[in-house]
Amino acid sequence: MPKARPPEREPDHFDAMERPGKQGPRFAPIKAKRAFEEVCEQIRREVALGNLKPGDRLPPERELAEQLKVSRTAIREAMRSLENAGLVQCQQGMGGGAFIREGDSMAVTQAVRDMVMLGQIPSRNVTEARIILTEQAIRLACERATEADLSAIERDIDKSEALTLQGNFTRRNAYITEFYRVLAQATHNQVIVMLVESLSELTRSLLEKASPEPRKDFISVRRNVLRLMRARDAEGAVREMRAHLQRLDKHLERHEKMPETAAVD
Repeated sequence: MPKARPPEREPDHFDAMERPGKQGPRFAPIKAKRAFEEVCEQIRREVALGNLKPGDRLPPERELAEQLKVSRTAIREAMRSLENAGLVQCQQGMGGGAFIREGDSMAVTQAVRDMVMLGQIPSRNVTEARIILTEQAIRLACERATEADLSAIERDIDKSEALTLQGNFTRRNAYITEFYRVLAQATHNQVIVMLVESLSELTRSLLEKASPEPRKDFISVRRNVLRLMRARDAEGAVREMRAHLQRLDKHLERHEKMPETAAVD
């Protein structure tokens, strides 16, 4: 008596992956995290929860290794990684150690600068983003700026003008982007402050590839922007700043073709 045929099984999605000629998802083996990565995650988690705040000192290396049941090498790797990310600052000597950093734009600046230097981000993208963000910062500052904020902007302009009149262009060029940070502070939005500061510093560093001659119109432009901001004329201030930054953008384009034609602001 012939044997009964087993019932046919309906194909499932795993069959499709296994059939010759069919391309399905390709999964890679899951790798266990390295010890230093877990250390980084725990420190980041404690910062996120508010258990670690800017200025707080982390436990000494030996103590932290004992608490986390990892090697001191793993702790050192974690500190290097967190310092590179801008979360931790390591200090040597008496009273030294690893401290949670105050928030600043340096980590953002360095990350974007590295990508520009590697050719992953065109410098044109940096200047374009700077123009857009600065315009929005001016609009928001016109709504929110206090008299103290506007006075701080004026003091910054006065300082840059004094350095220019003294002919101290090296110091002035190192200080020149401070204006944009002070302007952004008038928005009372810390994220905007960090991004404006980062993009302004990146633009300055791009322009300083050659020995730039200082622009002569930046003081008058800044005073006009401040005058319009005091009048709460946001669009007028934006137009003034946009025209100035677009001129600077063209300087950068010429700089990339002929390095001797750069200018900083």
